[in-house]
Amino acid sequence: MANAVAMLTLMATVLGHLMTAQGDDLKIMSFNIRYGTANDGKDAWPKRHDLVLKTITNYQPDLLGTQETLPFQADFLKQQMADFEYFGWSRDESANGEQCGIFIRKERFEVLDSGQFWLSDTPDVKYSKSWDSSLPRVATWLRLKDKQSDNRELLFANTHFDHRGVEARRNSAALLRQRLAEMASDRPIIVTGDFNCGEGSEPWTELLSGGRLHDSFREFHQKKSDNEGTFHGFTGKPGQKRIDWILTTKEFAPNESSIDSTNDNGRFPSDHFPVTTKLSWQK
Repeated sequence: MANAVAMLTLMATVLGHLMTAQGDDLKIMSFNIRYGTANDGKDAWPKRHDLVLKTITNYQPDLLGTQETLPFQADFLKQQMADFEYFGWSRDESANGEQCGIFIRKERFEVLDSGQFWLSDTPDVKYSKSWDSSLPRVATWLRLKDKQSDNRELLFANTHFDHRGVEARRNSAALLRQRLAEMASDRPIIVTGDFNCGEGSEPWTELLSGGRLHDSFREFHQKKSDNEGTFHGFTGKPGQKRIDWILTTKEFAPNESSIDSTNDNGRFPSDHFPVTTKLSWQK
């Protein structure tokens, strides 16, 4: 009897530790939701916004970085996602400009600071653009306290690199790596984004240089496979490049990492597949 009680106690202790560890996991999603004024016909925003919402709520992220987010799209999601708080500001002088918006689960995080900088030679000058960038580009960031994990702090950032400018993407990567390191100091970092270039490109290599940031997808899936592309143009057929990434520092280990192909009878929520990863804090 004593041995049986001891075994039950041990099993309860182990189960408790497992449940605590799972409870501490962070679920991250990066999702280019496609700007809502695009002339997309059957894939226009009013015909797919419910599927965008379903894709997000099915995954239940703790942190969500969105790209190409117009204010009315953010408003729709905010109204439907009461458990989340939203942060995002226009990249250009228009009040209706695109945002690199961030949603955070309110009950989990305390926001310590927030802001946005421009991917340019003058990152603190609003609406600035440089190099061969076709448009102003930004990185939105939050410094957070994770109340579910011993109040540990982290820096979360979300960005969207230029789709045309090769030099702009390269310089944006160098700027982003430098600025995040300065802002984070010794805090862990998570970065989401549409980088408009693939694994092994100069921007990817630049962001991972120095060994502080790691590609969570490749950390988890160490062997490359076919169909890893994340842009599909509403076809569901992956492009050749995985251009949407979630990058993290060594304080996090990916337990899962996937490319989400959620669809409704062949209709997709966006022209990009969202990407997700589940991270565990490293003690």
